[in-house]
Amino acid sequence: MSNFEHILFEKQGSIARLALNRPDAANGLDSLMANELKQAAQLCSNDPELKAVMLSASGRFFCAGGDIKEMMSHGDEVGEAVKSLADDLHSAISTLSRMQAALVVAVNGVAAGAGFSLALIGDIVLAAESSSFTMAYTRAGLCPDGSSSYFLPRLVGLRKAQELMLTNQTLSAQEACALGIVTRVVADEDLAAQAEQVANDLANSARLSTAYVKKLLLASSANDLEAQMELEGQLVSRCAASPDGREGIQAFVDKRQPEFE
Repeated sequence: MSNFEHILFEKQGSIARLALNRPDAANGLDSLMANELKQAAQLCSNDPELKAVMLSASGRFFCAGGDIKEMMSHGDEVGEAVKSLADDLHSAISTLSRMQAALVVAVNGVAAGAGFSLALIGDIVLAAESSSFTMAYTRAGLCPDGSSSYFLPRLVGLRKAQELMLTNQTLSAQEACALGIVTRVVADEDLAAQAEQVANDLANSARLSTAYVKKLLLASSANDLEAQMELEGQLVSRCAASPDGREGIQAFVDKRQPEFE
């Protein structure tokens, strides 16, 4: 367990658990939380044993967005303060998106603003039946951050992203799932257990395979067809030559479950 104030972080075996932990403030994202997320993300990325990271939140809310009260406290320096917070948040998101371990996000309650943005970055996203999603930025005279202008159009298309960002429409968990924002909806009381199960399943997979799936998908929107296929060829060959790749191939031939490192 690491010594953070506004997040919880622990590692157990090949799984790390990261939780937003300002329940009395609806897990509002302040400068300290953003900085601690950046630190925790780096710990995850630098750990060669990790195969899965689970991101969740304490209390009734996933995250109600940026801490507006903290923003107000900066007075005329609010622009500089928000940029600093966004830089830390973006560093955390970049690291979590590019790390080799898979990211499992468990969304409970309201995911608004930066909370919505954080929900978008998961490789697998589970949402409690009672959860809801809203951009909320323009309602406060702000514009999106936290990578939402990158991920949301890729998940739902430009037209729907425009509507969600400009009108602040609130989506139910079921609506978010239908749009492809979340992977699946689960009963509130089952959210933690099912997220743990997904993390455990991913922890039993080949780490390099997971890393290369993430790498391929991030590259796919920038590459043309031939460049993407060349990258596929390079990465699948590295997988095949790795210890886990050889074990996976042998296990398939032997008709048994592979035992990955």
